[in-house]
Order: sequence, then structure tokens, then C-alpha cells
Amino acid sequence: MAEWMRGRRRASAVPGSDPGSTSQKPRLNRDVIVLGVIAFFVMVGFGVVVPVLPVYVQSFGVGNLEVGAVVSAFALMRFVFSPVCGRLIDWAGERAVLAIGIGIVALSSGLVGAADSYLQLLLLRGAGGIGSAMFSVSAMTLLLRTAEPGRRARAIGFYQGGFLIGGMAGPAIGSLLATISLTAPFFFYAGTLTVAGLVGLFLLRSGGRGGALAGGDVSAVRLPFRTVLRDERFRAACIANFAQGWTSLGVRTTLIPLFVVVVLGGTSSWTGLALAAAAVAQALALAPAARFVDTVGRRLAIIGAFAVAGLAIVAIAFSPNIWVLGALLCVYGVAAAFMGTAPAAAVGDAAGAHGGRPVSVFSMCADAGAIVGPLVAGLLVDTFSFSAGFAVGGIFLVVAALYAVRMPTERRV
Repeated sequence: MAEWMRGRRRASAVPGSDPGSTSQKPRLNRDVIVLGVIAFFVMVGFGVVVPVLPVYVQSFGVGNLEVGAVVSAFALMRFVFSPVCGRLIDWAGERAVLAIGIGIVALSSGLVGAADSYLQLLLLRGAGGIGSAMFSVSAMTLLLRTAEPGRRARAIGFYQGGFLIGGMAGPAIGSLLATISLTAPFFFYAGTLTVAGLVGLFLLRSGGRGGALAGGDVSAVRLPFRTVLRDERFRAACIANFAQGWTSLGVRTTLIPLFVVVVLGGTSSWTGLALAAAAVAQALALAPAARFVDTVGRRLAIIGAFAVAGLAIVAIAFSPNIWVLGALLCVYGVAAAFMGTAPAAAVGDAAGAHGGRPVSVFSMCADAGAIVGPLVAGLLVDTFSFSAGFAVGGIFLVVAALYAVRMPTERRV
């Protein structure tokens, strides 16, 4: 994050919506910084819960299928409820939807720790998915609305930096809390979410339907969704987000732990170290990647990053040892820094300041990939091989890169 604080003093960006022009504002605005802080608290809590959730679910005397259902319930409800979030944002404003969404996740997480039965646990995790959709869609909508067009990628990168740092700290804290009890992480998660919700409610300034926009942005005009849908930038971003959801959130996290144990003959600790190294690589690459996306353009960033990531994920299946696997994951991590900023910035360019519904559709694409990806990848491994499972993810990434060629060429001013 220190790189980001230094980078805030540099001016870069444009009048209007061209990502390559120059802005007169030298710093990220207050709302962007507050959203980055919120992201940190949200992800610290989420990271605390992740390592203990499967074990906690099994403590109710259920099998692996029921454990998977609890994990899927959260993602499924995010996907189902995302379309509603755009309308809620139009009606109540981003700040209110964000705070309520975080409140729902906080309350449901605390109640998960006090659940008396598996059915209660399943329903509460599903409710948490609804709150998560409200938070993520409203946060991204507010981020794209308040950040200047020429600094959108840097704003998104700062926000994602909060998630990354929180995500790296969370599992370590969760391991310590798990020594107290299996329920302690859920109460801790509820606490960090409460802090995040209060920060959003009291420190975010642009909460209403007519809140502050990035100075003089011509994209403040509300565009009909059908107009946004015809925009090649939006289509390319949605395809890219689906591919990333399928591969990053689905294939990578599902297959790599199995690949390390079954093929490389390693242990789960090897997987943790390799994924941690990739997360560090992504965190270090975020600031320069975001500057590239803002100054050079979204189009080249999507084409290059998704092509590199596609090749890296296919090559992972041929890793002879953990060192090669770790190196390839670090390459993927660097590409992911571009993949996480460029498509979202392209949505902001296409949808303008009032992008609740486009952002919800964009979010649904990643959720769809994350829901279907692990199932198909697991089936391919069982039927064919690990190479097939990784290859399909790589193909989606390369397809996203190829489609991005259709995006309009950006010119620096």
C-alpha cells in the first residue's frame, strides 16, 4: 500500500473518458481510500473463516457433499441476488446498500457461529451471500462513479490492494483463533464486518443517488443498459470476468491443492506457500499494473494479461516440481494484477457514472464462472486428466484476450 500512497502524488489522466489523458487532481479521492480500508477489514474476516469453515461444517456430522453445499450456497446466492442490487442502488444509493449488505453478512456470520443444526448453517451462509452481493456491487459502483476516468484503474487497484493485504493476514489470524474454538473465527468475522460497515456508513461521502461525481465527468449521463450492452468494452469486460471467475476463483483454487498432493507428491503446506508467493507477486504488481491500464489503455492490458495468464495456467499442468509450479503461479499473479483492474475500468468507461445494473451483470459473470468452473474442472480431471482441467481454464482466458481485440483503440492525449 506504500507504493500506492506515493503514487497518489502523481498526476495522470484525462478530461472525459479517455484512459490515457492527464488529470489535474493528484490524489485518489477520499471515497476510494475509505473503500480500500473497508475492503481490508472485509477480507481479513473472510480469510479468518476460510480455513475453518469445512471443518466446522463437518462437526455437524455431515459429509463432503454437504460441506460443498455450504460453500456453494454463498456463491449461488451472490449470483441470484446480484441483478437486484443494481435497482437497490438506484433507489437507495451506494452507501446505504453497502452498509446494509455488510450488516447482513456480519449478522449471518455471527449466527453461523451459534448455529444449532446443519440446516441453520446452510441458510445463514446463503443469507451471507445476499449481503456479499449487495456490498460488492455497491462498492464497485461507487468506486467507478467517484474515481476520475483517467484514474479508474488506480482506484480499483487500491481497493483490491485492501483485499489482498487482508486476504494474506486473515488465514494466519484464523489459524490462531481456531485453537480457541471452531466458532471463534465466525465471531471475529462478524466483528471485522461491523467495523467495515461503520466505516462505510460514517466516512463515505457519496452515498445518495445524486452524490458527488468525479469532477466534470461527461459520463455522468445515465446510459440505457441496452446501450451499455452494445458497447464492445463492456462485452469484453464481461467475457474477461467470466474467464477470471472460472480460472482464478474456480480452477486454480480447486485443482492446484489436488495437483500438488496427487501429482507432485507434496503436502498442503506446499500449496499454501505457492499460493502465498503468487499473492505477494500480485500485490507488488498492482500499482504498476494500474498505472499501465490508466496511461496505456484497458485494451492492451486485457489482451496481454489474459493471454499470459492463459498460457501460465495451461503450463501448470506440466510442472515437474513445486519450484516450477510456484514460478508459474507468480507469473499468473502478476497477470492477475492487470486482470483485476483493466476489465472493471472498462466497465466504468462503458457504463459511465450510473453503472449499478452494468456492474451487477459484470459481477454475475465472475460468479457464474466461479460456480461452474470447479464442477467442470473436477469432472474433466476425473474423466481425463489434470491437463484437461487446466486447459479449459486457459482456453477461456485466451478467448477473453482475443475478444478484447474488438475493443476500440485508446489514444493518449
